[in-house]
Amino acid sequence: MGFWIFLAIIVAIAVWAIAVFNGLVALRNRFKNAFAQIDVQLKRRYDLIPNLVETAKGYIKHERETLEAVIKARNSAQSAAQAAAAAPGNPAAMQSLGAAEGALTGVLGRMFALAEAYPDLKANQNMLALQEELSSTENKVAFSRQAFNDAVMEYNTRRESFPGNIFAGVFQFGPAELLAATESAEERKAPKVSF
Repeated sequence: MGFWIFLAIIVAIAVWAIAVFNGLVALRNRFKNAFAQIDVQLKRRYDLIPNLVETAKGYIKHERETLEAVIKARNSAQSAAQAAAAAPGNPAAMQSLGAAEGALTGVLGRMFALAEAYPDLKANQNMLALQEELSSTENKVAFSRQAFNDAVMEYNTRRESFPGNIFAGVFQFGPAELLAATESAEERKAPKVSF
């Protein structure tokens, strides 16, 4: 009889350990999926920017420096997003992406402020449609970022709580980094897209 009780305890512990491990795996996969949703929206945003610059180029020819800054910031953000997509939750990749996205938002804001001085550009239907698309995409990025951060928080909480912390250490479930906005007040502002 003692053997069966001992065996039942061992089986219960094994089932419990498997459940804790699988829970950590599920949470890690959830935040990776949440980042994939951000990545989809960021790619959409990056695809809109060259069209926006091309539309503006014909009207604000003397502002080449600003247009080039937008393209440079877009390329930098796109590279950072690719690095983050390869390792969602990686602290360095998330910080780099946050900084690159903040810089892109800042130069887009400057471009839209500059475009205010060109009435023909403000009235251009192509420009208005692109701005509406960009505004919609910015909202989707914000919602996706919130879902990602929620998933990361849940994963980190489970990873740091007992007994998850034991399994996280043994099976190398590292901490995940939140995708936070940058600290600059200018970078925290969403680009103004209404004319």
